[in-house]
Amino acid sequence: MRYFRLFAAAVMAFVVLESWAVDIIPTPLKYEKRNGVFTILTTTKITHYQGLRSSANYLAEHLPLQIREYNGASAGDIVLSTNKNLSEEEYFLDISQQGITIEGGSAAGLHNGIETLLQLLPSTVYSGDVALPAMLTACHIEDRPRFEYRGFMLDVCRTWMDKEKVKRFISNLAHHKINHLHLHLSDDEGWRVEIKSHPELAEVGGFRGVDSPVAARYGRWDEHYGGYYTHEDIREIVAYAAERNIEIIPEIDLPGHSHNLARVRPEVLCNYTPGLKASDGYDTRSVMCVAKEENYALLEDVIRELSELFPSPYIHIGGDEVSTSQWERCPDCQALMRREGMSEARELQDYFTRRVAAIVEKYGKHPGVWNEAARGNALPQGALVYGWESVKACQDATSKGYRTVVMPGEYFYFDMRQSRREEGHDWAAIFDAKKPLSFGFEKFTDEQMAHVAGVQASFFSEAYISRLEYDYDFLYYQTYPRICALSEVAWCGRGAEWEEFYARLKNSHYSRMVAMGIDFRLFPPTVNYKDGVLTASTDDRSHIYYTILGEQGEQLYTQPIRTDHPERYAFLTRSGGAHSPEAGVAKRFSRLQPKVKITSSITESERFPYSNAEGYGRISRTSRTGRDGDWILYTFEQAVECRRLEVRTGNLQLPRYIFNAGYMEVSYDGKTFTRVGELKNGGAAIDNPKRAIKAVRVVCTESGNGADFVTVQEPMVFPIL
Repeated sequence: MRYFRLFAAAVMAFVVLESWAVDIIPTPLKYEKRNGVFTILTTTKITHYQGLRSSANYLAEHLPLQIREYNGASAGDIVLSTNKNLSEEEYFLDISQQGITIEGGSAAGLHNGIETLLQLLPSTVYSGDVALPAMLTACHIEDRPRFEYRGFMLDVCRTWMDKEKVKRFISNLAHHKINHLHLHLSDDEGWRVEIKSHPELAEVGGFRGVDSPVAARYGRWDEHYGGYYTHEDIREIVAYAAERNIEIIPEIDLPGHSHNLARVRPEVLCNYTPGLKASDGYDTRSVMCVAKEENYALLEDVIRELSELFPSPYIHIGGDEVSTSQWERCPDCQALMRREGMSEARELQDYFTRRVAAIVEKYGKHPGVWNEAARGNALPQGALVYGWESVKACQDATSKGYRTVVMPGEYFYFDMRQSRREEGHDWAAIFDAKKPLSFGFEKFTDEQMAHVAGVQASFFSEAYISRLEYDYDFLYYQTYPRICALSEVAWCGRGAEWEEFYARLKNSHYSRMVAMGIDFRLFPPTVNYKDGVLTASTDDRSHIYYTILGEQGEQLYTQPIRTDHPERYAFLTRSGGAHSPEAGVAKRFSRLQPKVKITSSITESERFPYSNAEGYGRISRTSRTGRDGDWILYTFEQAVECRRLEVRTGNLQLPRYIFNAGYMEVSYDGKTFTRVGELKNGGAAIDNPKRAIKAVRVVCTESGNGADFVTVQEPMVFPIL
């Protein structure tokens, strides 16, 4: 009987693994199923050829087997070797009844082969507790990437992420065969890398809020918030990434996005006195002066140290979203324009780019830039251009002969929200994993394709810091499974049919990501209501839960619900740390738009008057920042009965341009007000008011917000259900 149970278990493992064998992400170039199986036993060894110990160690981190160097005998082992006839990242993976062999064109190719092997094993291989023996279907795989650059940009400026968090993110990128991490190390909100020749850049600029000269933004308003990487941290991160076939490209964003640098070193700014009345005395400028020679000396020190810290041949120097208005007011910049024969201020960006690119090349590196910096003629031909604005921006850069990383925001900015009711930005597009998977190069000519280095996605972290307290990791919710789609496009050079790709996700890859500890986004369940019966279903084997309006906690959905009030129910699915957005009948998520008049102690912006928010759908702005005692009043034409009324200052997708502190009060008669809650991240709400509300007011209790205006939003009024 015992023998039979073991045999049955082995057969079951074989059946499951066989079904997984083709569910590989990204799709291999060639997969051939063969007869037989190979069983990995606890006595199986990882045998490596000379110089490949690091690759063997990496595999052993996931598959706990003894490691040995090849000595002429390898029957029954997992053998790692290189093959000079293969390109650098190419690999062959062969599973036969006699053993497993992985050949790579280099250690990089071996890494790719190892990642494919891990996907053929039970998903527990990613959580460190894979059970042996494990049976694998015999097969032969030949594979190589279409693009040598498969990247992801991680913004650690707006939301600080320590080295352990970055290393964990690197590990998960590696499992998806992403081989470049573009690390966004400076921006308006933070400077995240130690510069020993100018220690104040990180020691002061690595933090903001409270006693820092840098004002708080996006959250954690009452904290001295931040951090930075020491040289030792950077070396550790770089080495960790290299072991996983990932090259780290550092970015210092210049000459715009330099507000943090300017608060630490005000002398980098243009030579004029700005008007600071609207910002309550706070200098909001964010562009370096192009005319100051001292600025180039400072940047040379920075670039010299970065070139020593990062082995990558590239240093990204920014170049995006540079406002020329400060240069136009600067007498020194105007004098420089006259000396250089310039007719427009935008030519100063070319001048700056040319100067800084020359410094980068002086230290043996090539500059990386955002696509705006490629519009002129300032870049050396060895520059790497990142096309973020549009597909056309990528085409333009390739047409000029620049190696171009394709990453148009409407496909590859993973900080965008994934549906209209989810969180995140929406300026580029609203999309889930289907959109990046649909990306193709049909609009590129052969000549343009010759200059496409690869594909990259990004996560700018402005909306992350205010969500760190969530019980799931918002970073991973926003990026997975969209990174799975990125992996497919970047490796194969094209997307895939959604239904086929989704089958691979839900059949196998979801369980892998659960084992990796990724809090990814599941697709919402399907909800239907007919003949008094409410039903919910999902096709990914996740568990469905529901909440009932006015009741605490979630309940496991096990059967249809008979109800006359389907709008009171909301459904979501969970699997490990992954979850879906809520779903329900349309009325569950409806809002009211009662007529409202907005007034304030602060005059309105001429460009963004309060009538914008009164009409629902557009934002309004004040003419200056808030001061202690300022208020914004919403008065309804008719008193409003509702289950929830919420008002927010600042942008809806992230807390910026807000009342940093204050409270909310409501009035039932339009005259007498009752305080009902403190502002959190610029907003507050009242739930289940006992009477109809005539007016609501938010009151500021802290002067300044690091900007020169406050954003005023429409009131959010939720009906009684």
